[in-house]
Amino acid sequence: MGALKKLFKHTFIYGLATVLPRLLSFILTPIYTDKLATEDYGIYASLYVYLILGNVLLSYGMETAFFRFMNKSERKSEVQSTALTSIFISSGLFLIISYLLKDTIASFLEFKPEFILYGILILFFDALCVIPFAWLRNQEMPLKYSFIKIATVVINLGLNLFFFLGLPWLISRNEASNLNFFVFENKVHYIFISNLIASFFGLIFILPLYFRIRLRLDFYLWKRMFRYALPVLISGIAFSVNEGFDRLMLKYILPENIAEETVGIYAACYKLGAFMTLFVTAFKLGVEPFFFSNANKKNAKEIYADTTLYFTIFGSFIFLFVVVYADIFKRLLIHNEAYWEALWVVPFILLANLCLGIYHNLSVWYKITDRTIFGAYISVFGAFITLIINFILIPVITYKGSAIATLIAYGSMMLLSYYFGQKNHPIPYNLKKIGSYLGVSILFVFLSFYVFDRNLIIGTLLLLVFLTLIYRLENKELKKMMKSISIKKTK
Repeated sequence: MGALKKLFKHTFIYGLATVLPRLLSFILTPIYTDKLATEDYGIYASLYVYLILGNVLLSYGMETAFFRFMNKSERKSEVQSTALTSIFISSGLFLIISYLLKDTIASFLEFKPEFILYGILILFFDALCVIPFAWLRNQEMPLKYSFIKIATVVINLGLNLFFFLGLPWLISRNEASNLNFFVFENKVHYIFISNLIASFFGLIFILPLYFRIRLRLDFYLWKRMFRYALPVLISGIAFSVNEGFDRLMLKYILPENIAEETVGIYAACYKLGAFMTLFVTAFKLGVEPFFFSNANKKNAKEIYADTTLYFTIFGSFIFLFVVVYADIFKRLLIHNEAYWEALWVVPFILLANLCLGIYHNLSVWYKITDRTIFGAYISVFGAFITLIINFILIPVITYKGSAIATLIAYGSMMLLSYYFGQKNHPIPYNLKKIGSYLGVSILFVFLSFYVFDRNLIIGTLLLLVFLTLIYRLENKELKKMMKSISIKKTK
């Protein structure tokens, strides 16, 4: 129980770095949907899919390799300096080559060259921060990690507010003559400029760690780390396909006159699924080093099983809570009713991300046994499912097909990871409880959203019933946890 308390403490702090800034950034969603036409919002959403893929390619699994080798190697200084140097060199090469080819890339991807340049620079600055941030997590310095993350997002938020609200106000009062070079007819520029400046400051904030870790490459060690990281890279590419290629397929499969608009409304309602994504991301940040640090303990398997159970409990509650109050959240985040058409996808996206979070928990078996190739196999299978189902369903039911594909892909990955994990490194998961929480939350979501048409009273009653179920099944464990916390405080 002590290990779990430490995990949830770190998850809470990492959650502040992930959830709090993004909650602030939710302010931007109604601004974007107010100030951008649906097709312009579609451009923003589509280009960010390529940034997700670019982040994966430029980190190429070295972050996970860093954690693994830092926890099993006695040459820790060589591990951290080799990982840092590797990312530094590859990022520099990427910047030079991609800048020279930016016009070709722009033509191929059907974006303006200036948008491609924004993307190149954002990716470059973000990649240089990967290992320093991993170092902070490995050193169990969540407060410093959170401070830097929050600071960069606040900068991003402030710049967006200035460009979308402050600058037009100054122009209306004829007080912005010196800022005319910041005025763009297409306001999508402001999103990427804000992100670029924030990413630059993120690198500045973390730069002192470069002098602490130092650039030095042990080529033999690098080869071993890269071999470990390669399957993680493949998994990352597959994950980026699952995460965002539905928007790209909508863009390129649907007729040109409706493609960008459809991407825009789908991406806006997809934002409501971000509540689950925030929880999963925060948990993943805390759980990855936690898995490795507890791998050699006698009760490691029991710890992993408990972790998955409690993740499922919290995740199922978030799933039901967001669906029950979806109509409230849509008015808070998406003021423009033109985007509400795609609200149908919200339960699917939330459940898909819950399955993804459970998959991250189940993936412990191949990470601690150095069988990351299984992660690659499973992720590639999920990507294949994503592409095939999108290709089949988008021409028929457009964005609804994308939401269904996301759920099937993540659900399949979750089940495959459990199957292979139990064959190769069995962990005593409490399937009865996990299945109960997951099944009841899905049933209640179906009743609340689709049968009773999002009726708030019925939805709230179902939520209270679900909370009662949690209390009934977890009452003893909750009391035990509270008792251990009070004893610790007394001491």
